[in-house]
Amino acid sequence: MLRIITLNLNGIRSAVNKGLLEWLAAQKADVVCLQEVKAQLTDLAPAIFNPHPYSGHFSCAEKKGYSGVGLYCRKRPDRIISGFGSREFDAEGRYLRADYGKLSVISVYLPSGSSSEERQQAKFRFMREFMPHLVKLKASGREVVLCGDWNIAHREIDLKNWRGNQKNSGFLPEERAWLTEVFDRLGWVDVFRRLNQQPEQYTWWSNRGQAWAKNVGWRIDYHIATPGLAASARKAAIYKEQRFSDHAPLTIDYDFQYLA
Repeated sequence: MLRIITLNLNGIRSAVNKGLLEWLAAQKADVVCLQEVKAQLTDLAPAIFNPHPYSGHFSCAEKKGYSGVGLYCRKRPDRIISGFGSREFDAEGRYLRADYGKLSVISVYLPSGSSSEERQQAKFRFMREFMPHLVKLKASGREVVLCGDWNIAHREIDLKNWRGNQKNSGFLPEERAWLTEVFDRLGWVDVFRRLNQQPEQYTWWSNRGQAWAKNVGWRIDYHIATPGLAASARKAAIYKEQRFSDHAPLTIDYDFQYLA
């Protein structure tokens, strides 16, 4: 069984202070995909960089205290690839890939457009640049899963207040249509929804009001996989007993042999 966890940390040092590493040690995950690390490599103590039994791999943003993705890998990957060939967005630390044989596990962090119109336009630029890369990945013949914070709720079932958010970043018609194209035209699979069609399955909650207490959330963290790998998914779980950030860890188990 292949267990993959994805989690937006909203700062790795903050998440560690809230018990992340102790929790991870009990999860028996094979790969943990991290987003919004918000640190440079020199900021990470050895226990955070390589928490036993994992090797740590990171792609940090050039801007300090911003973005950044990482992978904790139980088995050392055959290779690590940082970035997807974007001059603008590779500098923001948004893409990190681990290859094992014919399997690729990718930690990806799409920009948020909620802070300003300028950042929304950056998000649209990312989407335009990333679509051809998704086409290329799908055609590679590899089994691939892109885990992370996509900052888009795909359908009405994927956020609590969908009526009031149709003009807000994360639920804009253009964003949702783009994700529909990823699934319907390109053939990628939303693995969580393959396993769980229930409402109110959220992975992120605003810090405003009582969003967490009232479960007024969004499902914006995904495992998006090639059909073969997606078909092997057996169990999905959103962990909410502890809070390490404003996101919850999403764990999916795949009946897939990733090591020869």
